[in-house]
Amino acid sequence: MQEVERLPLAVTAGDPAGIGLEITIKAWGDRASNDIPPFALFADVREVAARARALGGQAQVKRIASLSEAVGLFDRAIPVIDVAQAIPATAGQPDPRNGAAVIAAIESATTAVLAGDALALVTNPIAKSVLYAAGFNHPGHTEFLAALAARARPNEPHTPVMMLACDELRVVPLTIHVAIAKVPGLITRTLILDTAHIVHRALIQDFAIANPRIAIAGLNPHAGEAGAIGNEDRAIIAPAIAELAADGLRVSGPHSADTLFHSQARSRYDAVLAMYHDQALIPIKTLAFDHGVNMTLGLPFVRTSPDHGTAFDIAGKGTARPYSLIEAMKLARAAAIRRSKATGS
Repeated sequence: MQEVERLPLAVTAGDPAGIGLEITIKAWGDRASNDIPPFALFADVREVAARARALGGQAQVKRIASLSEAVGLFDRAIPVIDVAQAIPATAGQPDPRNGAAVIAAIESATTAVLAGDALALVTNPIAKSVLYAAGFNHPGHTEFLAALAARARPNEPHTPVMMLACDELRVVPLTIHVAIAKVPGLITRTLILDTAHIVHRALIQDFAIANPRIAIAGLNPHAGEAGAIGNEDRAIIAPAIAELAADGLRVSGPHSADTLFHSQARSRYDAVLAMYHDQALIPIKTLAFDHGVNMTLGLPFVRTSPDHGTAFDIAGKGTARPYSLIEAMKLARAAAIRRSKATGS
């Protein structure tokens, strides 16, 4: 294994009919002005070359046999670990026949990171519905990564937690893609404790915050107003916060979410644990719609991705903006190096 700081990132293309290849090529084109870390792209090399030509032909594309070639080549060409597709992609028209290649790219890139041949994993967006038609049997991208980690390291815990991060805010939704009506029943003491401990550890290891502060949002308006507007904050969330504090974590709350995200409030914590999807994502997408990063905590490697989807509606038009992917690459490198130093690995 190379010295950690000299390892490339492993970047997956995502669905080839989406904007993943376009924004990756644009990110490589901005490598000097934006200090993009070296990466290897796991994709069909012919598809990458075709997309580069469609964008004006400024990017050179080079197939590599080993990740060890990526860093030395990066200034001159996009290094590509070839993962062959079944058919050429048509921008904006996802095809399940290419699903196997999308899955194989994710698996190969993850294996490279787990083997220590790549520094961290950066994933471009996939379309789960397309992959389901190709036989994908995981609830989503993150669950697949957790399964790959468990297969490689069966004796370690693997509990993925989603963090959305930008310079102004880090926020973690306790529950994610579930109906609002189901949220109260999913909020448990155990889930709050486990998630908060994972966030606490990540803030130390991946963000180099020695004594992190975590603000925990309430579920109900005004955090329940002492039970007047729902009892979950008083009966479940507050006791969990007290238990976390007794464990030595710097936690506060439950806070009324409507006053938790303005600039003065943000100066008093390092991350927020929110109760549900929109409570977490509305503030960060308001602050950083173009440059927020999705980061998966709780895995034995660093994984980031842009905070947007495949954008099939604009794929192939040359208008996709690479800023979120660029930030994801920068955060992946910085977090992986910090984690290596913190853990001595």
